[in-house]
Amino acid sequence: MTPTDQNTKENLKQRFKIALSWCLAWGEAKEPAYPLDILNAMRDAIDTPEKTPPEIQNIVGQVAALQAIPNEAQPQTIEELKEIAKDIIHQQTKIGLVYGGVTKVKQYVFESANLMEIRGASAILDRINLIDLPAFFGEKNDTKDKDLDNYHAPHTWLDQNFSNLTNALIPELIIYSTGGNILAFCPAAYVNDLANAIEKRYTTETLTANSCAVGDSFRLLEVRFGILHENIDSTPWFDWYQKNENEPLVEAYFGKLKNNEKLLDKFFNRKSFNELAGKLAVRFNQRRSGNETPPRSPRCYPPMLETHPYLMRDGSDRASATLHIQPDNSNESLARESWFSEPVARKYIMGQRTKRDNQRQGWYESSELSDWRPGYVKSWVTRFEDYLQEIFKNATKQQEREKLRNKYYSKFPNDLDTKHIEQSRSVEEIANASDGFLSFIYADGNNMGGYIQTIKTPEQYRQFSQDIFDATEQSVYYALAQNLHPHKLENLKKPEAQNRNGQWVHPLEIITIGGDDVLIIVPANQALAIAKDIGKKFEEILEATENYPISSTPNSNPKNTSQIHRYRKNIPQETNSCLSTSIGVLTVSYNTPIYYAQNLTNQLLKSAKKKAKKLKKECKYHGGTVDILALKSVTMISSNIEEFRNEGLTIKGKPELKLYASPYTLHELGGLIETIRALKQADFPRSQLYQIRSLLERGKRTAMLNYHYFRARLKSKNAEGLKEKFEEAWCQPKEHENYGTLAPWMSIKESEKPTIYETIWREIVDYYPFIEPEPDSVSNSQQSQETTP
Repeated sequence: MTPTDQNTKENLKQRFKIALSWCLAWGEAKEPAYPLDILNAMRDAIDTPEKTPPEIQNIVGQVAALQAIPNEAQPQTIEELKEIAKDIIHQQTKIGLVYGGVTKVKQYVFESANLMEIRGASAILDRINLIDLPAFFGEKNDTKDKDLDNYHAPHTWLDQNFSNLTNALIPELIIYSTGGNILAFCPAAYVNDLANAIEKRYTTETLTANSCAVGDSFRLLEVRFGILHENIDSTPWFDWYQKNENEPLVEAYFGKLKNNEKLLDKFFNRKSFNELAGKLAVRFNQRRSGNETPPRSPRCYPPMLETHPYLMRDGSDRASATLHIQPDNSNESLARESWFSEPVARKYIMGQRTKRDNQRQGWYESSELSDWRPGYVKSWVTRFEDYLQEIFKNATKQQEREKLRNKYYSKFPNDLDTKHIEQSRSVEEIANASDGFLSFIYADGNNMGGYIQTIKTPEQYRQFSQDIFDATEQSVYYALAQNLHPHKLENLKKPEAQNRNGQWVHPLEIITIGGDDVLIIVPANQALAIAKDIGKKFEEILEATENYPISSTPNSNPKNTSQIHRYRKNIPQETNSCLSTSIGVLTVSYNTPIYYAQNLTNQLLKSAKKKAKKLKKECKYHGGTVDILALKSVTMISSNIEEFRNEGLTIKGKPELKLYASPYTLHELGGLIETIRALKQADFPRSQLYQIRSLLERGKRTAMLNYHYFRARLKSKNAEGLKEKFEEAWCQPKEHENYGTLAPWMSIKESEKPTIYETIWREIVDYYPFIEPEPDSVSNSQQSQETTP
């Protein structure tokens, strides 16, 4: 463990020592058991026991004793538990724990097809998650570049709506507040008040977004050893678990025992702080579903907005419009006629603010809706710019700075200041960098739930949350910086965007980065490389922390990598992180409806996760997976993607042929990119690419014959490159078959099942226009060979 890691752990220990001591010293009533000056003195002197107020030294000592219990402690009987707990067992004052956050995020964010409103909806949620809720506890986040209005506004609102709650909350009570959720301690008397405040803040600010918050109170010892009975001697403990481990309810609660997993470890993975968090998660799901959660009123009624048939509706067609904006020649109005309901108006003005669109905001200031203030939240693209500047500032040598400039800013004029680069204002501007096509990239973490079940303390929960958030954010910025460049807008087609021609922009949109979730929009020509780099960098960052290693048990190590990766060239050594990402990448024209595209991207993500689970189960592979799909027409898929592939891209018979190969591992995705580049470098005729694809449906042998015919007609040098990058890399037969090549097929042999043949050729053809050749590669010919057999 490095000194930095040790300091971080000590700081977290001190933080939660303050939090638990504060709750215990406050007591179980609305008014604190001790004056506030004594409680604040305890906060200031938490690391110097001699300065701790004598009235509460015993409380602080009990918390210190709890934290001194080793994480490895596993008392097998109640008597052993009492021996470990000692004086802590007599502390009966309850400590509140609250969990809450936004639900049905996509329903709120993608309610409209307008990118400005999508951006604004995401920004409102980000502001609530990252600024407002922490401000309830007095934590000042994201205020370095602005005044403290962002902090004072929610803090004042809380004081007006939930009096005295502001005095009961301090920053140390927050366990985590990232990823759209918050988990925090509080004095036991304020559990329901804090849960109601969280829900009300979301409703007050968004009007239509769904949210939920629940809470409960626990004793001090339960923070370390899970839920205990009032009479601790009657608590079912490890001896009871040994006798009943195979009972269906017990197995469902504690989890099924895996190979080489010890029964004692399984029991204490549950009997820890994890059990308290799990109890709140169950209550959260019950309340979200509309069930009663006494003594609080249920959340079973959604927002109701009037939609009279003879009234004009807003752009999302879900609510009656209350604001009509007429365009004019001034910079205070919008460029086109718009009808807004109040929820949509809030989204739109927030989208303008986060995109630094300082013009055309007067429409909101002059409206009757302006009592609601959008506040400020730093957009994700602004954070990306800060990331670039931080790297540039930390570059110690001029050579390193030049290397950085030659990477992201290589196409940006040296005589212009980077401040002239604006954020993209529409999907058309993003797609302008790739001939009118863009890609949605949706990433989500793998194995997160399994790892959370091993977390035993609040300190570990906070550390895990922060590590995942940092790794996700940094991996996205890294991938964008490595593969994109500022783009100069040209030939924009929409009338309201004509005046943007010639403007330099960042050709990207980061819709959200929350916890282990990522949703971004990028030009299609760099989408696959960005997805690959996000997945790889995420694993590298977590591996460097040394907090999330793969278990060293024999059954946890990867099997032969040739069973995992179909791309056989330069197979890398697997990272030692048990956490990774699954990613869905959808490439479409910029005029594709966003809600439709988001739905398909979500299906691709689920498909990639299914592949990751299968590889983990069968091959002990813990790395990332990616599912990709390119649509040239919106109507190509009318059902879901799985049905489309099973019915339209699979030829049943002997043998069974799959005319696609997605999902891929991260290594395979890199191989697909290299193969397409090899085809471009070999000047493989475009017409023959499409012809071979059409011949795949005629059967295995017909496709093989035509592929080899076309390759034989290439120049020898180019043919050798194609043989190396495609045939030898992808199409080698299995050991039980004859030597040779199966190109363009790959054989997939599963135990006790017939061999299935699949091909990457369809993905090659689909992404051929979007993959740029290596910068130093020179095309041997500018003319395509149009010959046919």
